[in-house]
Amino acid sequence: MPKNRLEIIKMTIRKLLGTLYVQVLIAIALGIAIGHYWPQVGIDLKPLGDGFIKLIKMIIGPIIFCTVVSGITSMHDVKQVGRVGGKALLYFEVVSSVALLIGLLAAHALHPGAGFNIDVKTLDSTAIAGFVGQAQHGEGVTGFLLHVIPSTFFEAFSQGEILPVLFVSVLFGIALVMVGEKGRPLVGIINQASEVFFRIVGFISRVAPIGAFGAIAFTIGKYGLGSLLPLLKLIGTFYLTAFIFVACVLGSIARYAGFSIFKLLAYIKAELLIVLGTSSSESALPQLIQKLESLGASKGVVGIVVPTGYTFNLDGTNIYMTLAVLFLAQATNIDLTLEQQLTLLAVAMLTSKGAGAGAVVGAGFVALAASLAVVPTVPVAAMVLILGVDRFMAECRSLTNIIGNAVAALVVAAWEGELDRSKMAPIALKRGRRARAAAKLSAE
Repeated sequence: MPKNRLEIIKMTIRKLLGTLYVQVLIAIALGIAIGHYWPQVGIDLKPLGDGFIKLIKMIIGPIIFCTVVSGITSMHDVKQVGRVGGKALLYFEVVSSVALLIGLLAAHALHPGAGFNIDVKTLDSTAIAGFVGQAQHGEGVTGFLLHVIPSTFFEAFSQGEILPVLFVSVLFGIALVMVGEKGRPLVGIINQASEVFFRIVGFISRVAPIGAFGAIAFTIGKYGLGSLLPLLKLIGTFYLTAFIFVACVLGSIARYAGFSIFKLLAYIKAELLIVLGTSSSESALPQLIQKLESLGASKGVVGIVVPTGYTFNLDGTNIYMTLAVLFLAQATNIDLTLEQQLTLLAVAMLTSKGAGAGAVVGAGFVALAASLAVVPTVPVAAMVLILGVDRFMAECRSLTNIIGNAVAALVVAAWEGELDRSKMAPIALKRGRRARAAAKLSAE
């Protein structure tokens, strides 16, 4: 082989190994191997994953605050802020309802719980007591709304939860717009602070492979690949349903807005791999914001839609909740009436938003416990059946959530006329289809 060809190959390998998504992919593969062959070592590596998520959570509050405030002030118009927020919430509710319905239909079509024939009386619910306790605190509309309001302005940031931070950020941003010219120096300071925080995110991103390695090694070491076998049908049903939702539902929405869902997935592959390794969509939020702005979505729209979507647009969590409830009912030979299933749909729309923003590992399980509380026909104790594999399904929940929020931001930006299509080359459809799709959306 000629020397120059060897040099090209070496340069190509070095370039690949220097990219974040390849590093994370290698780290995940190594983590799976460690967890499988040396389970105790994998369990002992848990602090690596926990440490990375803590680093991200440390910076999430300031990032959301700066992003939301900067986005709102860039609009210079409170009415536009309200219009973008209204369109985003409308989009979230429609797509979330579709996700809940698809989870329900998948359970009816594939019957993942059939044949288990579990006697609920034989189940030990001790292992899920903590999740049930979390679900009982702040349950209902009143508890959810009160939870949004922090006791103090700074408590919103100290608690590490997205919704209170989002609340104070919106208030601050709107107030800053109404102050007018007097607030411009403060806007400049916030924009500069935003650059600093995103630079910190860049530092943290460099250790993402280490975090993904530790998290996946712990998951495999603790639960083992063998733990998947008894519930493989449920896991397979969930992943298949999530894929169909992304490819068909989100894919159709993306095509209507003039871009390809699969090109978008390729564009954010590094962020998706970080989410896959950590089982937390929160771990890639700052990077996602930057990527969407680079695609031409305005800072104002991204600043409102993405942080809000992390609480109100949890497509993966919605699919999981209705599918899991039906699975538990089938596994315990319990028949749910149509009325009970419709009640489940309505309640899941609320509980999916009130369980820790859905971005944290275990939040989906808490939301499931809260949903079962209003469908008492299926006992909460039945959740023990899926506790061991919930971590594996958390990865799919988080992946679907982050993809859904990326699509939402681009669609709302296009709907609002705040999408610079000249920057969308990496994900755009072919010119003819893109032009027709864009014309349709612009005519709305």
